[in-house]
Amino acid sequence: MSVTFPRGFRASGVVAGMKPSRRRDLGLLVVDGEASAAGLFTTNAFAAAPVELARKRIIGGSARAAVVNSGQANAGTGSRGLEDAERTTGEVAGALGLAPDGVIPCSTGVIGEPIHLDEYLAALPELTRGLSEHGGDAFAQAIMTTDTVPKTAAAERDGVRVGGCAKGVGMIAPDLRLATMLAFVTIDARVATEHVRRLASEVLEPRFESLSVDGCTSTNDTVLLLASGAGGGEPVAPGTAAWTSLTDALVEVADSLLQQLARDAEGGHHVVLITVEGAETEADARRAAKAIADSPLVKTAVFGGDPNPGRILQAIGSSGARFEPSRVRAWLGDVPVIQDGAIAPSYFDGAFEAAHAALAGRDVEIRVRLGDGDGSSTALGVDLSYGYVKINAEYHT
Repeated sequence: MSVTFPRGFRASGVVAGMKPSRRRDLGLLVVDGEASAAGLFTTNAFAAAPVELARKRIIGGSARAAVVNSGQANAGTGSRGLEDAERTTGEVAGALGLAPDGVIPCSTGVIGEPIHLDEYLAALPELTRGLSEHGGDAFAQAIMTTDTVPKTAAAERDGVRVGGCAKGVGMIAPDLRLATMLAFVTIDARVATEHVRRLASEVLEPRFESLSVDGCTSTNDTVLLLASGAGGGEPVAPGTAAWTSLTDALVEVADSLLQQLARDAEGGHHVVLITVEGAETEADARRAAKAIADSPLVKTAVFGGDPNPGRILQAIGSSGARFEPSRVRAWLGDVPVIQDGAIAPSYFDGAFEAAHAALAGRDVEIRVRLGDGDGSSTALGVDLSYGYVKINAEYHT
């Protein structure tokens, strides 16, 4: 189950020949009616042409369709890139009988390579013919690049359905306003635009920002949230039981997609959950968690099974978070490795082996306490392996 699990959505995915793998590489998601919509986009100054166009089109708070190509990012392509984004969405809109402003473009792939327009446009008849309420899986496959598996999720609470899919296994950093990461989340409840925006900013943004694969913020990151209203019922608004149910379902879908992204990270062997508590503010906790998740030294230590607490200490200290160093404590799993701002004495007195064992599993937990404040945050990271270097060294070829 994917983006078409909620009522009111149809999707398709086809092989257009945008990339040499001959896998699905062009996807279309359509709303039967007009959806309330919100978007989260990369902060990279070299934002791709489709990102720039999507930002403008979603300001009005509604959308009718999203079209995605994989193979070319349409980033670093100058004025031609914007022309191509407008041309392709115009053609999609014409095929669907929609206004072009209702079609949101997304692209992912090699930066600097223009969209393969001939292949793209030739595939549109098949793409639109194939639209179906069962097409969510094909859409999820079409948005993949170096992903090894599609990433989909669905949840239902009190009759409200939420579905989603995502792609991205590299060039992911917690800086969304945001990786190459694309995520599409759909809802069939009736939700006003301002409340869809609130769900995007309060539920989706902090979760997708918490993921770090390699600390690099892509040119193409996009997260779209669409509410079709096709499920009927009363409008869902904050402060109601229906809002709580909707939020719970949205959290379930977002958390599932986040875990799937982390587990399919390029060359990754370990998923690292970083929890920071006791900070003066949530922002301080987020800075510390982000610094640990982003740190190449921490990532390589986890890959090598080296329980080196000095790397955690260094990352915290350079994070910009406010804290009193002498009060910092940290654990690898349940093993204390930093105590009162210094490497824990027990680490040198028999705890090394236990700390080493804490890095042996697929899932690794790092816990940090900065003091006695109320601020807390989590981040999700992965290790940095030889495989990551190989994949990215050969990516363009």
